[in-house]
Amino acid sequence: MDLHFRGNFAPGRLVRPVGRRGRGPGAGLLFLLAFAGAARAAELSGSVELVAEGKSLNSADVRYAVVYYKPKSAAAVRPAAEPLEMAMRKKEFVPRVLAITRGSTVRFPNTDPILHNVFSVSGENQFDLGLYAQGHGKAWKFANPGVVRVYCNVHHSMVAYILVLDTPYFASPETDGKFHLAGVPEGEGTLVVWHERSEPWSAEVHVPAAAPIAARLEVTRPQVPPHLNKFGKPYKQETGLGKDYR
Repeated sequence: MDLHFRGNFAPGRLVRPVGRRGRGPGAGLLFLLAFAGAARAAELSGSVELVAEGKSLNSADVRYAVVYYKPKSAAAVRPAAEPLEMAMRKKEFVPRVLAITRGSTVRFPNTDPILHNVFSVSGENQFDLGLYAQGHGKAWKFANPGVVRVYCNVHHSMVAYILVLDTPYFASPETDGKFHLAGVPEGEGTLVVWHERSEPWSAEVHVPAAAPIAARLEVTRPQVPPHLNKFGKPYKQETGLGKDYR
């Protein structure tokens, strides 16, 4: 399983000075102001640790966390220029966790030789792509921020998560738990660490931080959470399904 993330870490846009013939007295000032804005961008780094009953799990599953920063002054958020992908492969969603900006589109290709039905009942982001076979798949645009729990209506064990974010500053930890956010604006804001098996961790921080940030998340949830099918009913045993679903 894998985790993908997309973020826009560019702190600002440099203004290109006008050519010599058209250069006015304010051209140099515009360039300096843009440069100064870029110079005020900083970085946040630290580590994420998964624990159970107070003891470190030293688990590579920490890479499925999403670390995101929300500055007090709202940052401009743009959707991904092209659709992102969450594939169905060997009866799993790949990647299992996908972080995107609000307004981005995700395509769900089916690479298995069996039928799948991607759906979610997560609030304003609920959707149902219906049953479809192997191929390019179908897409959905996620317009509202929040956690989207993604399931397959055929296979109970297929679970994934899409985090729709209202900030362009996000990343995922490495397998050792270390993370790095570049290009974040200086000043006050909130750092959040999300993981599917824990309550979110958050802290008010000042950028640049005086020291690396350490976040500990208590694991309390199973890897496959209890859930019903899209009709609100229990799943049928897969052994009772036809060969097109197995």
